[in-house]
Amino acid sequence: MWRIESPKLIASLTRIVRDVGLAEDLAQDALVAALEQWPESGVPAKPGAWLMATAKHRAIDRLRRDERLERKHQEIGREMEVQEGQQEGDDLLRLMFISCHPILAPEARVALTLRLLASLTTEEIARAFLVPVSTIAQRIVRAKRTLTEARVPFDVPSGAELDARLSSVLQVIYLVFNEGYSATAGDDLIRAGLCEDALRLGRILAGLAPKEPEVHGLVALMEIQASRTRARVGPSGEMVLLLDQDRGRWDQLLIRRGLAALERAEQLGGALGPYALQAAIAACHARARTASETDWARIVALYDALAELTPSSVVELNRAVAVGMAFGPAAGLELVDALRSDPSLTTYHFLPSARGDLLAKLGRHDEARAEFERAAALTQNARERELLLDRAAASSRGDAS
Repeated sequence: MWRIESPKLIASLTRIVRDVGLAEDLAQDALVAALEQWPESGVPAKPGAWLMATAKHRAIDRLRRDERLERKHQEIGREMEVQEGQQEGDDLLRLMFISCHPILAPEARVALTLRLLASLTTEEIARAFLVPVSTIAQRIVRAKRTLTEARVPFDVPSGAELDARLSSVLQVIYLVFNEGYSATAGDDLIRAGLCEDALRLGRILAGLAPKEPEVHGLVALMEIQASRTRARVGPSGEMVLLLDQDRGRWDQLLIRRGLAALERAEQLGGALGPYALQAAIAACHARARTASETDWARIVALYDALAELTPSSVVELNRAVAVGMAFGPAAGLELVDALRSDPSLTTYHFLPSARGDLLAKLGRHDEARAEFERAAALTQNARERELLLDRAAASSRGDAS
């Protein structure tokens, strides 16, 4: 119940006190009061309303020590007369824009968003990203202090600022999802909790900003990617590549939800944005009953559009892999080789991994083995390393699969 209610509680309190740190303190005070009183009095019929009323009374007590007592007292009094739930949607949207404000470093935005909107504890966030608890705690404290000192307004931006801020919100949500979907380090390939948190935030945002096509594009991308979760891990926890996955284990409900979200993004009109384009690529895989039925030519065309919209070496690498699938490994290898001198890909393990795959298909097994070993040395994830070393061993045996 607390995970559901606390983001709404903090959002409403932030609108009132104009200080996200103080709002979180007041929400925590209300939680303590509930833990003290509910075991004896019972859980109220409307626990969210009880917590909100308690937190607002605590706000009044805090503000009595403020020189602006009368004005703030009247303001909170008016807020307590507002029908419960009337402001919730707007407040949550404003809180998202504050938590993901560009004034904060990306890692601070992620930590603050998970703390305020996903209701994760500092310990849970630290465990998910494999960093010390003290590091996450410092990021959150500094983020709240930065927002307070900068006097960031608690409102929804408009015009060009809305586009920039919305892009930051989407980036944070997708960063959380990606860390859950393909953990950068550690022994687990997937951290399902982070995927679920990102999906929940994305769905909330889609409900709050229904006319923003890129919001639906991101939701579509996450839904379709999440549909493969069960098939990505084998019986012993080993990583299973996309083309080797049992598609019968893909979650059809998530695929339908993802395709519906992609359709909403397309119906809103205009050219597809980067998230919607990536969702369209994921949809090509989702619609194929078998790996051999995948429309690789369409995927190449979608990557062409994505590269034009958001040029990057990673997009070019993914496009090269798609070209290799659509037009043969030699064509793909030529494009991958052109990226080998790119300094931004020096430590990116997917580059030697992709090159190794193409070399293996061309029968150049010794070169493929060296590339897979190089990729294994670069990755920090134990499951990915195991798969890459297995592929290196297979190349030594002359097995292109």
